[in-house]
Amino acid sequence: MSTKLKLGLWEAGCVLFICIAGSLLHFAFELSEFWTPLALVAAVNESAWEHSKMYFWPGLLYAVIQYTYVRGQANNYWLGKAMALAVTPIAIFSTYYAYMAFVSFSDAKASLPVMLSIMVLGISFGQFVSYRILTADPMRPQLRRYALPAYAALIGMYSSFTFFPPKVFLFENFYCYQYTGDYGILPDYEPYRVFTRPGDETQGGGVNYCEGVVVSSLDTGPVAALR
Repeated sequence: MSTKLKLGLWEAGCVLFICIAGSLLHFAFELSEFWTPLALVAAVNESAWEHSKMYFWPGLLYAVIQYTYVRGQANNYWLGKAMALAVTPIAIFSTYYAYMAFVSFSDAKASLPVMLSIMVLGISFGQFVSYRILTADPMRPQLRRYALPAYAALIGMYSSFTFFPPKVFLFENFYCYQYTGDYGILPDYEPYRVFTRPGDETQGGGVNYCEGVVVSSLDTGPVAALR
């Protein structure tokens, strides 16, 4: 097997792994009955930032595992993986907000399949960037040394912003396509439960709890600024 094919298969496997692990992390906090330590890696609200945690931590874990198998074949390994971790949320955020602008201006119904497609495409783009760097010629040490501060910055942000969230739209709970004014760990999760609890079938809206909601306006965030 050629080196490029091997690395390509590893990057494709990373897309699959992040999609599966990230989907689990989306619901892990509720399934743990909102166990605070799990908030470090699991999404604690419906903000764009909390969703990006679902891609970052599985991507970082996969990068560590992948290194043990391809370190002899890949060039610029840690820089490539750092770029993937940084590019993925940017690609997803930009595509997501462009889509939400479309549905807001057209008073359309937001589509869960489209949301999932945005996620997959964003992750795929990040891994494509990683693949291109891993298969490129060895870069100068002056460039590769930026990988360490990139990891430090990313890990620092993803470790702290859930507990100390900036009060901007990116971190605001966006429940059923409406901003709620809440950030980080919410004071009350009962109105936002996805799964029903035994003996209390009044709570929980299922995975498609926002299906059919018409996005007629967004009162805050970048889309509102365009209206």
